[in-house]
Amino acid sequence: MEKKQLRRLPVGIQTFEKIIENDMLYIDKTEYIWNMIHTNNCVFLSRPRRFGKSLLVSTLQSYFEGKKELFKGLFIDTVEKDWTEYPVLRFSMASGKHMEKDQLQRYLLYILEENESRFGLSSNVTDPNVRFSNLIRNVHKMTGKKVVILIDEYDAPMLDVVHEDKTLPQLRNIMRNFYSPLKDSDPYIHFLFLTGITKFSQVSIFSELNNLANISMDPDFDAICGITREEMLTQTQDYIERLAGNNGWTYDKTIEVLTQQYDGYHFTWPSPDIFNPFSLLQAFNTKRVNNYWFSTGTPTYLIEMLRKFHVIPSKIGGGSAQATAFDAPTERMKSILPLLYQSGYITIKGYNPVSQNYTLDIPNNEIRAGLMESLLPNYVDEYADEGSSMVGDMYVALYEDNIDEMLRLLQSYLLTVPYCNNADSEGHYQQLLYVIFSLFGRYVDVEIHTSTGRVDIVMLASKAIYLFELKLNKSAQTAMDQIDLKDYSSKFALSGRPIVKVGINFDSSRHTIGDWEVKR
Repeated sequence: MEKKQLRRLPVGIQTFEKIIENDMLYIDKTEYIWNMIHTNNCVFLSRPRRFGKSLLVSTLQSYFEGKKELFKGLFIDTVEKDWTEYPVLRFSMASGKHMEKDQLQRYLLYILEENESRFGLSSNVTDPNVRFSNLIRNVHKMTGKKVVILIDEYDAPMLDVVHEDKTLPQLRNIMRNFYSPLKDSDPYIHFLFLTGITKFSQVSIFSELNNLANISMDPDFDAICGITREEMLTQTQDYIERLAGNNGWTYDKTIEVLTQQYDGYHFTWPSPDIFNPFSLLQAFNTKRVNNYWFSTGTPTYLIEMLRKFHVIPSKIGGGSAQATAFDAPTERMKSILPLLYQSGYITIKGYNPVSQNYTLDIPNNEIRAGLMESLLPNYVDEYADEGSSMVGDMYVALYEDNIDEMLRLLQSYLLTVPYCNNADSEGHYQQLLYVIFSLFGRYVDVEIHTSTGRVDIVMLASKAIYLFELKLNKSAQTAMDQIDLKDYSSKFALSGRPIVKVGINFDSSRHTIGDWEVKR
């Protein structure tokens, strides 16, 4: 039987024109675009990295440049009658990362020159803000039309150093200066669109543009980026079938795996289920389900900010917040919650209209595993690579329901890890186990309340529910006695799964597990 020829997947391609001209898969977002440009003329959108922001900007560019032929068969082609062509200035700040202030100044001049050359203009002005202002006015004068300005990842140079108290103000001042002409240039601007991850209040964009519409949590644009569950089921069936066949899964099993791995994003409530587009397309392309989003690197700023706010791994997921917390200016954050949400590491899972609180949690298995892998070095220092291998061996032992072997592997590994400053606390080992168990891709939580006390760690595995009680410089029997005395297992008696009680004693002098007890 001849295999069906599937359209190429636009993996890593962020140019709308290239996707259409090469007949690649394109999830039609033009209805959102049409509604957006006919609702506001000055728009900001926040979405996590690799979520399709750059493709959205590219699509807007093609639309405003009047490239009607590219939109054949898409929603916007059914409603647009005029196809008016506008001059478009497009800036990407993505390459402005990891720069000192002088480098950033030169980069801004470079991208200004790029836009000037597209219109046959030139300038020797060395002040980026003056040059930007002149560019807008000169293009308007030359074409006789108002200008469309598209700025992708406006915050990239600042976000990269958000944890650096000295560098952030310097780069923020440069970017504030660069964006300052936008307000006074309003008479010459037809449409202004900016994307980013977070909100810097001390940048002129948010402090001076009174007509700026932030659509990041607007229900009308909840799925303007990403791939909804409905879009996946209706437009990628052939890729799901190919992935299923390659892995020996049923069609329904494949959808379940993809959902657990890449779904779970909501940028308002109510909201459709949204999949991470980068990871989903990578899975379809490689025909394997892996943690693709994290393979492109975990932002240093996030790990540094987690340290700055003293966030322990088990506290990243769960919890609640009011809407104002999501929009808190980055410079004045009192918690890391806004940055975690805007960066895509936690998302909205529910909403209580009475309290007006949003329920928050980690979106899916990919984020949980990738985040915990990034945090593992905090507990095992530079031995994280060996730790990742050890976690794999521990998972095999757990899968085989050999909890003794799992703990023996951890005991041996910890003996090879140098002393950690926090290794003399029970909490340190509790968080270490939380990180490791999360890497297993299993449900795990800490400090679970029962009618008689709190269980240190609960892990739900395929073959059993494991209850862990931890002690430091005591004995595993003491830990087990506490489990039995307080009858922790009764809370889970109706789960229908076997309950395994595990008492672990850590030895602070050896910085590893001293002994353990397992009771079934």
